Amino acid sequence: MPAAGQTLRKILAQSQRELLADWIQAQLSATTRRTDLMKENELREQSREFLSLMQSASGAGSLTHIDGPNWTQAREFLGRVSRSRAQQGFTPSETATFVFSLKQPLFTRLQSEFGQDAQGLAEEVWLTTDLIDRLGLSTAETYVKSREEIIQRQQREMMELSTPVVQLWENILALPLIGTLDSERTQVVMESLLQKIVETGASIAIIDITGVPTVDTLVAQHLLKTVAAARLMGADCIISGIRPQIAQTIVHLGVNLSEVTTKASLADAFAVALKRTQAKLPQQPGA
Repeated sequence: MPAAGQTLRKILAQSQRELLADWIQAQLSATTRRTDLMKENELREQSREFLSLMQSASGAGSLTHIDGPNWTQAREFLGRVSRSRAQQGFTPSETATFVFSLKQPLFTRLQSEFGQDAQGLAEEVWLTTDLIDRLGLSTAETYVKSREEIIQRQQREMMELSTPVVQLWENILALPLIGTLDSERTQVVMESLLQKIVETGASIAIIDITGVPTVDTLVAQHLLKTVAAARLMGADCIISGIRPQIAQTIVHLGVNLSEVTTKASLADAFAVALKRTQAKLPQQPGA
């Protein structure tokens, strides 16, 4: 009876063309195939390249430890496939199926090689199953990490889009805030505001919190940090959108906003900013 793994190595080395054809056919007929996301020629090329890398790795190294150096190229290739499919919109199961679908073609060839040797077949099938499962799990883990990175990047982009800094007038900026203000978003808000101050040389920034549903101690502290950072850049801040409920909450929390100018509306804050900068609105014709 051949040593464990010897028959699998033989199949990968000597029957790669036939194995590749069977594997591609299994993928093309799978219910998880996404013709809308990947063309057949791309699927064929990925399958061919991975099978070649798998043959090289198995021939030179262990079949039970895919974290070794001989499997580096195969792991890196699966990582690229996982990240690519995560970006294309494949699901985790659709991505993992790329590897797991190789089981059936391998099992069929193993059965043909061992014939009536049930014990030898069982040992080789177990080794093969373990190898494919490890490769499949590695693919799934990379996919999950990639999706998390994509989601985090999209969240950052959404936060940046939801905190636009608008130049209302010469030397006057406005930063309308909508939604919850947490630590991460405060950092984005601060960076956006400071960058705009540098670009425009503005001396006053109006932070409008009309769209902020609730103000607690943490939100108030975030606002004060933003005000302090703007002052270091040479710009004074006015906080507008102070509704009666928010005013009562701030007083109840004991938050000190005595050094910050506050106004009930953006219009009131804009009027104060115009006065401070000694700017004048153009007269309407006939006024």
